[in-house]
Amino acid sequence: MKKLLFIFGTRPEAIKLAPLIRYCEGHNEQFEVRICVTAQHREMLDDVLKFFSIEPHYDLNLMRPNQTLFDITIDGLRGLKGALEDCQPHSIVIQGDTTTAFVGALAGFYTRTSVSHIEAGLRSGDKYSPYPEEMNRILAGHLADFHFAPTDLAAQNLGREGITKNVWVVGNTVIDALFLGLSIIDATQVERFLRHFEYIDFSKNIVLITCHRRESFGKPLENIFLAIRELADRYANLEFVYPVHLNPNVQEPAMRILGRCGNVHLVKPLSYAQLIWIMSKSHFILTDSGGIQEEAPSLGKPVLVMRDVTERREGIDAGTARLVGTRREVIVTEASRLLEDEDCYQMMARAINPYGDGKACARIAEIWAERL
Repeated sequence: MKKLLFIFGTRPEAIKLAPLIRYCEGHNEQFEVRICVTAQHREMLDDVLKFFSIEPHYDLNLMRPNQTLFDITIDGLRGLKGALEDCQPHSIVIQGDTTTAFVGALAGFYTRTSVSHIEAGLRSGDKYSPYPEEMNRILAGHLADFHFAPTDLAAQNLGREGITKNVWVVGNTVIDALFLGLSIIDATQVERFLRHFEYIDFSKNIVLITCHRRESFGKPLENIFLAIRELADRYANLEFVYPVHLNPNVQEPAMRILGRCGNVHLVKPLSYAQLIWIMSKSHFILTDSGGIQEEAPSLGKPVLVMRDVTERREGIDAGTARLVGTRREVIVTEASRLLEDEDCYQMMARAINPYGDGKACARIAEIWAERL
């Protein structure tokens, strides 16, 4: 039996690891699952754990007011030392590009423990965008022993850095999570969600917005919000739903620029279940989120990516997403095209999702069973 220690600390990591944890727990004749959360993010992490019925064995509870990358790195390493000494896994499992993922890989290296990197090989080519994620994933990739790439392009990125051993293209577990999450949401929960979103007129088209990346703080973020305000004024028959990140750098300009727009609903951050449900009801999505770029195409939802660079080029190349940057006029032009050109809309909505078919977890577990 192979013992796996899953290490994660944020909501995106938890979402993408949840179906893999559930799959391995369901094959307990092959795997012994242990879970360590750093709680780099606390409340949003706990929401996902509860939704997917996941109980951590170790909880480092790192989150502090005004925490810095130094704090997460130092406290994370210190906490992981004890968890690793107690667990002694066959492999540490990390996901993506958070500081927790990097620290988990470093802890594995320090203890000579095998490291499995889920969603390996994403690259933007700019070490400061996204920050600190680009360097986190590069460093984690060079420390890892098993590399589970979501796409061929991600595997090619690893190859260009000399990482060619133990690299597999398996798809992205976020699609597994999406399908699992939607299956959990039954009819009684749908009624609850309708009550939660009672402020939305579902007879109108809905545009979902997510925007929070730190490299956009300041003028780029203001440009994004000015574009949304212009769209809201131009298309009064649309309902814009924006769960506003709690960071003051996002809250202040969002409230100042969009607070008086009657058809822009500025709401508190949504639970994962609420987010995927409202995503399924949306016409299209304006986002700077990596996960949503991967999830939305499986629901037939076009995505406009409000970033200057993205490490998820596969969606751009496949036509499921379009990179619009942070310039006001470009965002308005591309959103208007989706709203006014039905052929353009359908071309994106019907494009095949390059990020997977919802079977990534089974592929990863099969590799572990054979190779660990």
